[in-house]
Amino acid sequence: MSAERDADDPVALARAVAARMMRADRVAPSLGIEVEEVGPGYATAAMTVSATMINGVGILHGGYTFLLADCAFALACNSYGVDTVSRSCDIEFLAPARVGDRLRASATERHRHGRRGIYDVVVRRTDGTAIAEFRGHSSSFGSAEPRDD
Repeated sequence: MSAERDADDPVALARAVAARMMRADRVAPSLGIEVEEVGPGYATAAMTVSATMINGVGILHGGYTFLLADCAFALACNSYGVDTVSRSCDIEFLAPARVGDRLRASATERHRHGRRGIYDVVVRRTDGTAIAEFRGHSSSFGSAEPRDD
C-alpha cells in the first residue's frame, strides 16, 4: 500500500507507521518486543520477561517495564503519520513481573490537540494483573505527510 493510499485509511496508516518504526528500532526487537495491535491513537506491544531482565531482588527491572510502556506510547502517538516524541512521562509500578511472564502494554490516547497529546499506558501480565501505569505527554514536530522510508 502506498503512502498516499495509507493517508485515506487511518488504520492502514497507523500500521504502516508502526512497521516503519519497528524496522528502524534497534532496542525493542532485540528485547523481543512485538507490536500486537495499532490504530489511530492506540497501540499494544508485548514481550516475555527473560532471565537477563531480572534485577537484584529477583523481579523484572523497572527499566524494562518502562521501555515496554514507552514503546506502546510511541506507536500510539506516531500513529497519525506525524513524527512525535515524548515531552515527559511517568510510571507507577503496581506489581512485580518474573521470568516467563508475558507482558502486554496497551496505550490509549486521552487528549490530542495541535502538536501535543496525552496517552495512558497500562502494562499487564497475561493473567490480567496490572503491573504498571504510565502516562506520556507527546509533542509532534514532523509534517503530516506519510513517509515511505
